[in-house]
Amino acid sequence: MRCFPKRLLATALMLLALLLFFSTRLQCPEDPLVKEVKRWAQETVLQPLQPDGNLRSSQELWNASASRNVSYLYLAGSPPSRKKFLTVGLSSVKRKRGNYLLETLKSIFSQSTQEELEGMVVVVHLADPDSAWNTQVVMDITARFTPHLLRGQLLVIHAPPECYPPLEGLKRNYNDAEDRVRFRSKQNVDYAYLLSFAANLSSYYLMIEDDVECSKSFFTAIRKAVASQEGSYWVMLEFSKLGYIGKLYHSSDLPQLAQFLLLFYQEMPCDWLLGHFRLLLTQKKVIRFKPSLFQHMGLYSSFQGTVNQLKDDDFEADSLDLPDNPPAVMFTDMDTFEAYLPSKAYSTMPEYFWGKAPAAGSHFTIVFHQPARISRLQVHTGSKERHSDYLRAGAVELGSQRQGNGKGCALYTHVGAFEKGHFEWRGLENSTAAAAECVRILVTESQSEWLIIRSISIWTTPNS
Repeated sequence: MRCFPKRLLATALMLLALLLFFSTRLQCPEDPLVKEVKRWAQETVLQPLQPDGNLRSSQELWNASASRNVSYLYLAGSPPSRKKFLTVGLSSVKRKRGNYLLETLKSIFSQSTQEELEGMVVVVHLADPDSAWNTQVVMDITARFTPHLLRGQLLVIHAPPECYPPLEGLKRNYNDAEDRVRFRSKQNVDYAYLLSFAANLSSYYLMIEDDVECSKSFFTAIRKAVASQEGSYWVMLEFSKLGYIGKLYHSSDLPQLAQFLLLFYQEMPCDWLLGHFRLLLTQKKVIRFKPSLFQHMGLYSSFQGTVNQLKDDDFEADSLDLPDNPPAVMFTDMDTFEAYLPSKAYSTMPEYFWGKAPAAGSHFTIVFHQPARISRLQVHTGSKERHSDYLRAGAVELGSQRQGNGKGCALYTHVGAFEKGHFEWRGLENSTAAAAECVRILVTESQSEWLIIRSISIWTTPNS
């Protein structure tokens, strides 16, 4: 074979693997994404590297990297007898300092009702090669969580070390030290085997780490978030902005995700690969819900026991659920800056509305498709990046008698005023006799600073 730079050859091999991955995942030769990847690969890299007997074919490359038949060891518990709504999956290894697995399991179970636990199974992959450590952890889990094991709500597994690909002599990407490369590469495989095992246990799969605190009734919040995305395409929903904590997938995507992690296990850390997987499956934007449902609680990392004080400042331990934000349209008479549209303040994604210097009497109005009985309403203005762009003086009103043009209501009832750019009110279902048709944010004093409405969250109760 002719000589080519190593970097170019590595790129070619990765492209070959991606082409096979796409054809396996999408099953559609005319799919625009597949077509574009093939075109680019042929024109830029693959054309000068046609095999002459020495270059491995894409099928051989895939076979060398794809998931192999893993004989999982059941260390405790057994798979549930019926398919659940949610699998919570976490992988754990022996740490040099501290161990948080038992506290994480305690948080999962204590923050869930019995009804919620009926729709959930927790799978723990003990991924350390030290069998004595695994045995001790299983004994600890069994002693503390026997009822959950017996009810099919908890399962502990282990993929034997002989099932793992090479973990020595790996590529030193990003100038990482050899031990760091080995650690993150093994972690990718740990998660890949966990994903493969969990693929048929439930409809959805939630990835967390073994050192997290859970918000109360996180299961109900996730179920509601999934319902809010009905009819829309998504690959990954996020319930924390940290690492691999709180990432939700369709279980039907787990085999492909597991293969993807195995294929590129030595290339980069797992959380980076998860982002690439989302993009490759054409979910372009992050879909992250607030408040966060999971918080990192470990003080020492699982790699070398270094101090890790990373926290999610959007986490709320007492957050019972996510807002409903019933279907609605938004209108404002404020000048909107570029693409920071009114709808972005009502979105679940981390984006916002940005208006220019609002005057007294300016409004931001939400008009519901159907009347809604509001129990709680929360509005945040301003942002960390632009501290001054918050609402200095404003009020929130509930409207009725929707106007014929559909852009507002004829009657409004004052609910409360903003304080330092924020508004929150509970118990609104008792403040009005009828369901609201509009919510209006009213500017009560002109300001020279622009206005960011960062988020509008609305909780509802069923109409009687």
